[in-house]
Amino acid sequence: MKAAKPHRDSKLAVDEMTANQAKREHARLEAEIKTHDEAYYQKDAPVVSDAEYDALRQRYNAIEERFPDLRTLDSLSRKVGAAPARGFAKVRHAVPMLSLENAFSDTDVTDFVGRIRRFLNLKEDEKLDFTAEPKIDGLSMSLRYEGGELKVAATRGDGAEGEDVTANIRTLKDVPHKLKGRNVPEICEVRGEVYMTKADFLALNKRQAETGGQIFANPRNSAAGSLRQKDSSITASRPLRFFAYAWGEMTEMPADKQSSMIKWLGSAGFHVNPIWKLCGSAEELLAFHHEIGLKRATLEYDIDGVVYKTDRLDWQERLGFVSRTPRWAIAHKFAAERAATVVRDIEIQVGRTGALTPVAKLEPVTVGGVVVQNATLHNQDEIERLGVRIGDTVTIQRAGDVIPQVVEVVQDKPRGKKAYKFPTECPCPLKTEVVREVIAGGEAGARAHCTGEFACPFQRTQHLMHFVSRRAFDIEGLGEKQIELFYEKEWVREPADIFTLQARDKKINLKEVEGYGETSVRNLYQSIEARRDISLERFIYALGIRHVGETTAIALARGYGSWKDFHAAALKVVDKDEEAVAEMDALDQIGDTVIEAIGEYFGESHNRKLVDRLVAQVSIQDAEKPKTDTAVAGKTVVFTGSLEKMTRDEAKAMAERLGAKVSGSVSKKTDYVVAGPGAGSKLAEAQKHGVQVLSEDDWFKLIGKS
Repeated sequence: MKAAKPHRDSKLAVDEMTANQAKREHARLEAEIKTHDEAYYQKDAPVVSDAEYDALRQRYNAIEERFPDLRTLDSLSRKVGAAPARGFAKVRHAVPMLSLENAFSDTDVTDFVGRIRRFLNLKEDEKLDFTAEPKIDGLSMSLRYEGGELKVAATRGDGAEGEDVTANIRTLKDVPHKLKGRNVPEICEVRGEVYMTKADFLALNKRQAETGGQIFANPRNSAAGSLRQKDSSITASRPLRFFAYAWGEMTEMPADKQSSMIKWLGSAGFHVNPIWKLCGSAEELLAFHHEIGLKRATLEYDIDGVVYKTDRLDWQERLGFVSRTPRWAIAHKFAAERAATVVRDIEIQVGRTGALTPVAKLEPVTVGGVVVQNATLHNQDEIERLGVRIGDTVTIQRAGDVIPQVVEVVQDKPRGKKAYKFPTECPCPLKTEVVREVIAGGEAGARAHCTGEFACPFQRTQHLMHFVSRRAFDIEGLGEKQIELFYEKEWVREPADIFTLQARDKKINLKEVEGYGETSVRNLYQSIEARRDISLERFIYALGIRHVGETTAIALARGYGSWKDFHAAALKVVDKDEEAVAEMDALDQIGDTVIEAIGEYFGESHNRKLVDRLVAQVSIQDAEKPKTDTAVAGKTVVFTGSLEKMTRDEAKAMAERLGAKVSGSVSKKTDYVVAGPGAGSKLAEAQKHGVQVLSEDDWFKLIGKS
């Protein structure tokens, strides 16, 4: 592909151009830039260097700045940052970047402190310190230093894998290229937040508006958009800042406390937030939260809460993690902002499990800096409790500053004429019956469900969206719009169809579909192929079994180890095999509701066939193997009674680290029962089955900790 032939106007300096000359040169540049964009983004075959391309863009923008009449709604200058990125390389985090559990009330914070004391088995008068610091509303970042030199900068991504933005991060003045001081680990991963101040955000948007550039919704979006530029010079021109507050992989720790690590990060050359405090009680944490809440509006950056962390690092290690959140830290969010608006309509959304969720369609209103047009009404009971009608004025809030929800009806405003009648039929074309779920005791639950199951197109498309979601198969290029399109055209009706798309492409001819080209089609198929290998816990989660969320899927994967064993157990559960049911029930975090849901899922022949076809297309990796070189590796352990030297949670965590499986009930397959004072029925069951009973001292001797 050849570039457009240069015109004599191309040699003129912009300052020397007449209006007519500028118009001709502007049109020529636009045509040439579009040609290069097509070669680059659609065909992945650039014909000029990045520097040459950037020079064209700069000249184009300079002409528009001198002759603003040339800037139209379709001007390329209005698309700065909007073109598809070249694609950032993926970076696997050596230590996952996990999220924090949220606290929304004072009681949540008190409970958090209490849980830590109980887990660590601390006496009431034993000192327990926490650091408290503002939670910056920015973009999480991990900076990897080797030998003190910055090597890689990566976004958080899904926590396990992020995007390589090293070139762009190097443009931030707050990020040192070389760490200071002598006490620097050979490998040092520093975590923190990229953000933009409120003043810088407003100034940037003003400049963007003046030059026809992209207008950002809030400082966080502007920081994220600025960082993910293919041209690092654009990032460099944006007023981005960085606060360091945590770490990932460290060959050695420079300090033994969170508070000391904050100070070390500052001495190493990072900016750390000066607004932090060491607190010794829940009351002190709450006082700090209240103080920061009063200052929130006057801070130069956006925050959405306060983060509390156990100060002692050895205690952080003991406390460990629950699923994807640490036990030793929590984010105390601020109360949600509220606003009043009018309900235009109430629509029903059908989820992947058939649950019907009513959604209020609202007159647009700004809440917490975000324009809100929809808010959840949760279920039929909530509509009746609120008494909300179409036409009512309601108060809404963003729960945790994220999910909009209706709080109450404003009674002194004009009311809607008719009470809302919850549908008795699914809004899908099949018009299948809607029933209330049944909970324990045979009582009707809050949720209404479509009975159409996989015959219902809403459920099928939602199931497919769940399947490709980030926590499941995480297939890039398959979002809501693509799934709906592929479903409508009958290209993808079940998960297995995704993996046969490429083989059927001669018939489908996807590149001829609007929005696709050779490059986008190739990228999609590459993304699909990359997901043929899948971990067991992701696979189980992706199936969309009711009540089997991410944490439950992990527990099932760890409990059975392989797809073959889990699948066999699930089919036995369908047949109500008592031993299989008891074995599943003994797994941590698995109870009657989950077991019943697994039985219902695999009891449906359509689901079994769907799963069989999917399994034929993918390779399911066994769960991470537990330790095998310990005295209790592979053994099943039950803890009972009042443990005196460790809490129940700590005992469980300890056993699992050593490769043991912890069960909640005793059976003939149990290897050890660790019994403290007050052990009751489980001790009797152990004696009945001839299971070896250990005291706490016996347990510690067995694992070599005496």
